[in-house]
Amino acid sequence: MFTGIIESVGKVKSMQATGGDIRLTVESDDLDFSDVKLGDSIASNGICLTVVEFGSNYYSVDVSRETIARTALEGLKAGHTVNLEKAMLPTTRFGGHIVAGHVDGVGVVSKLQQDARSIYIEIEIPQELAHYTATKGSITVDGISLTTNLVRDNIVSLNIIPHTAQVTNIAKHWLVGNKVNIEVDIVARYLERLLNKSQSGGMNASSPQSQITETFLADNGFMK
Repeated sequence: MFTGIIESVGKVKSMQATGGDIRLTVESDDLDFSDVKLGDSIASNGICLTVVEFGSNYYSVDVSRETIARTALEGLKAGHTVNLEKAMLPTTRFGGHIVAGHVDGVGVVSKLQQDARSIYIEIEIPQELAHYTATKGSITVDGISLTTNLVRDNIVSLNIIPHTAQVTNIAKHWLVGNKVNIEVDIVARYLERLLNKSQSGGMNASSPQSQITETFLADNGFMK
């Protein structure tokens, strides 16, 4: 589990093909490796990956074909920058939102321009993910916990403050046309499942009926 608050920006050292999979090695002089162990999870551009090798300033992970197919990872090359976050601890300050590190789809940066001291960005996300997003809701883009300014159909608009741009790979790597990893708010997924199960009558007769309905959500500010 992660928070979407980036700890460090790393650099891809190598992308080595291994029996159809990829061995990804990332270097970082800023990430604290003192508590990293084999089998730990590190979110790399928002993808939860398992450490199979590490040193004082690098780690390696194996990436399956499933992950390659569902993320923007295949577009990475040696020298590219990636956002890094180690799995959260029970004592971690929760500064972002609940991030699983399970990428839901790939978006495309469709607009990027300066907006005073911020950067205004529009991202086109897959149509099937659009209904999980909401204006002023949370979304994870390349591992970064961000608040949506506005959602229009499948276009999500964001404003990136200078601090976020500097401590992530946004200022260095994001360009119009770039592909980015998208993870929607996990709460939206659970709400959808509750609603679908309730409306389809899928609950056992002996089970208590859920009181969560679309009317309830709208009345309490969860839907517009």
